[in-house]
Amino acid sequence: MVRDGYIYGLSLLAVAAAVSWATHGWAWASLPVLLALFFLWFFRDPERQIPAGNGLIVSPGDGLVTETIQISTPDGPRQRISIFLSVFDVHVNRSPIAGILTQVRYQKGQYLNAMNPASADRNEQNIVTVRGEGIEVTFKQIAGLLARRIVFNLPEGASVERGQRVGLIKFGSRVDVILPAGAVLHVKVGQRVRGGASVLAAMPEAAAAVDLATVRRAATAKALPDEPQGARA
Repeated sequence: MVRDGYIYGLSLLAVAAAVSWATHGWAWASLPVLLALFFLWFFRDPERQIPAGNGLIVSPGDGLVTETIQISTPDGPRQRISIFLSVFDVHVNRSPIAGILTQVRYQKGQYLNAMNPASADRNEQNIVTVRGEGIEVTFKQIAGLLARRIVFNLPEGASVERGQRVGLIKFGSRVDVILPAGAVLHVKVGQRVRGGASVLAAMPEAAAAVDLATVRRAATAKALPDEPQGARA
């Protein structure tokens, strides 16, 4: 569980105890108890099985894929995947690839509904770029209608692993992932994804390199048992 869960949860349980003591009963204390249980559940942080393989880009958060589009950027064409996180989703964010954090930039803004496409540019957000594995991926932690705090735990220049925990967004929010134009998408609109565990896309060059290496290893392993003894010095 994220530390915030204990802070909110234990604080509300203390309030419930004080209310119960003051009113000589638990009737009025039921609301803070229910809120405490909600916060303890909301800030859960489950372990995830991180996919292995070259060129894989995993989801930075849990939620519903609401958009996959081609966009233009100053660096050329890119693809963008938008993921909506409701209050029922895990809100811990993870790095989509392994590499170096080349940019961490906080941008003030509005608090539009995270389902609104305009929130991608106009809402308060934290913009993070990771460069590694021969590619560059940017993801945005975007505040939503209810979200009022974005947390990011690492500075620029830090190294991260694929699927590593890097922060969270409190309450309803959105995560956008900016991918290379050549990435092959593995998700579609309406699909639910899990942070660190779901593959959003893969780079075809890396996949081809892995397949070629696998074929070579298999061919070598098959040929070796047929060689006569003494053939290898």
